Amino acid sequence: MGQPFTASIPHRLGKAEATRRLQVGLTTVRSRFGRHIAILQEVWTGEHLDFRIAALGQTANGTLDVTEEAVHLSVELPFLLDLLARKAQDLIKKQGRLMLEKK
Repeated sequence: MGQPFTASIPHRLGKAEATRRLQVGLTTVRSRFGRHIAILQEVWTGEHLDFRIAALGQTANGTLDVTEEAVHLSVELPFLLDLLARKAQDLIKKQGRLMLEKK
């Protein structure tokens, strides 16, 4: 594994509302991308999420931290998933922004 894949998405919602929207939005991720990505574990502790995902027969662990002004994602990816994530970084950020913008 190389450097973790990271992304930060700014918001103006505050921690509680951003966390709520992300928790709801993960349901959409499961239904929309479920054929490609499986969320194997999702453990929220306040505004912190520890998760484990599977894609293309590989697994990865990550964290998501919600602050007053941004959401910070960090995922330790195996080589193949790292390549795909870096190419899809704009899509990942867009999906995050959509989760935060929806009411």
